[in-house]
Amino acid sequence: MNKALGIGLLAVGIVLLIFGISEMDSFRSHFSRFFTGNPSDKAMWLLLGGVLSLVVGGVMSLRPAR
Repeated sequence: MNKALGIGLLAVGIVLLIFGISEMDSFRSHFSRFFTGNPSDKAMWLLLGGVLSLVVGGVMSLRPAR
């Protein structure tokens, strides 16, 4: 059960990272980066969620079953 959930979290993490990278190249992110020096908040949350999901999913799927 935990291994399946971990693999699911890995898949969700990959999708979130793809959307986050795509959002960083959007016009809104370029506009925000021009005025503030940082990408848009949406891009940062997508990237952060993707990395966190990948880490948790990796730990859950690689942990041995009890």
